[in-house]
Amino acid sequence: MSDLSHRLNRPLTIGTRTIPGRLVLAPLSKIGNLAFRRMVSGYGGCGLLFSEMCGARSAPQGKGTNARGFLWRPAELDRLVCQIFDSDPEIMAAAAARVEAAGFFGVDLNFGCAVAALCRRGCGAALLKTPKQAEAIVAAVRKAVDGPLFVKFRTGWQDNPKAAAGMARRFEGAGADALTFHPRVAPDRRSRPANWDRIGQVKAAVSIPVFGNGDVFTSSDCLRMLDTTDCDGVALGRIAIARPWVFAEWTGALDPESDIFHNCALALFEQLNRWYGPQIAMRRFHRFSAYFSANFRFGHTFFRSICKARDPDAVVAAVERFFEQEPEVLSRPNITLFR
Repeated sequence: MSDLSHRLNRPLTIGTRTIPGRLVLAPLSKIGNLAFRRMVSGYGGCGLLFSEMCGARSAPQGKGTNARGFLWRPAELDRLVCQIFDSDPEIMAAAAARVEAAGFFGVDLNFGCAVAALCRRGCGAALLKTPKQAEAIVAAVRKAVDGPLFVKFRTGWQDNPKAAAGMARRFEGAGADALTFHPRVAPDRRSRPANWDRIGQVKAAVSIPVFGNGDVFTSSDCLRMLDTTDCDGVALGRIAIARPWVFAEWTGALDPESDIFHNCALALFEQLNRWYGPQIAMRRFHRFSAYFSANFRFGHTFFRSICKARDPDAVVAAVERFFEQEPEVLSRPNITLFR
């Protein structure tokens, strides 16, 4: 067992519960859907899954598991955290209670999404501008649920390490059990490298577990983040989309097969089609393919062919055509293709 896999396979206690490993799926919008999570689970090695982003106003009133973003398999609930967003403490608390009643491992509060449409509504990263409001949301949700409570957040709207550490202390004081920290300012859509020093500063400010997130693309990156920040675990986002088996690979649970890329693409599209139907499946697969194409030299041809496909049969045909000749796989994905 490598040093990395040994460190990642250590259990970690979060609130009242324990997870088997410290490499987790980062909270993702749209991509973290049921079909994608099933793919990740099938490969193994992922200590904890996070759902796609779910509006807190739809979760309590949703029809069973059919509310947008509020879809799951019963088999995954014991290791699945539901990611919710809103700006109102009472609405977030009601949604969190609904999530806990459904049997999820825990609840994640999204204070990290910097998409303009969300921030205009005062949600996501916009809440970092109003620390008291963000703290009130954490406190309200803490009163509503007994299980693990996560908060994902960014550095803020300015690169101020004291502000980030201060937010972390606020969240811990209000009842958060763990933090997922992405060390970029909210307006920065990955135009500059993630500042890992900020992860170390947040970790030093609190006593609860901190998951580092941002610019981890290889096993060496992962080990370096653990070494330099002292974070308790690592949350994988873009590399998990590009290589859903990365959790199994880095934890020593899987030796990738030569045709794993081909099989993964076909299997994911089949699962998307099964759970969401052809139209949504194609939209979700288009988004996935932007990241997946980064694995290959000339991967833009894969992405372009998927985007041109007009029906499910054409998507499958495009995948098969791309893999007729074995593509050259890059050791480190071409992150310029990541969206």
